[in-house]
Amino acid sequence: MHDHFHDHAPATPAGKAAPHPLLTRLEVEFGWPRLRSLSDVAEFTTRPGAHCLFIPGDPARNLETADAAVILPELRMVFQHAFDCALVDDAIEANLRETHKALKTPGYLFFHQGRYLGAVEKVRDWDDYLTRITHILGLAAA
Repeated sequence: MHDHFHDHAPATPAGKAAPHPLLTRLEVEFGWPRLRSLSDVAEFTTRPGAHCLFIPGDPARNLETADAAVILPELRMVFQHAFDCALVDDAIEANLRETHKALKTPGYLFFHQGRYLGAVEKVRDWDDYLTRITHILGLAAA
């Protein structure tokens, strides 16, 4: 007799896998919006200030997605809330990645009042995040 363990995410009524709990945490605990359309992206990124769009990728295939979901709130605190954050829905993820040439996931795309500033793709060393995000946020003043 063999016991088989199947590590599958529970299905939602539409047959899609349920969202990863760490991604859900960003919406529920931190109150970050999930941007489901390009008009949502435009509305969010044109607000005053700096903004970070989190493109998670597929958490079932990319193990870095969960790490990135934990890292971004920590980065936001380190940068003293210099930017607000939103989660990009998988329905528009590919379009945004292609538009901004940020093809690797997970990715953080930064904007300032509608202007794309740059991206940090894949999970990085902590110092690399600090250096890259400092540089990207500095572009907002340029």
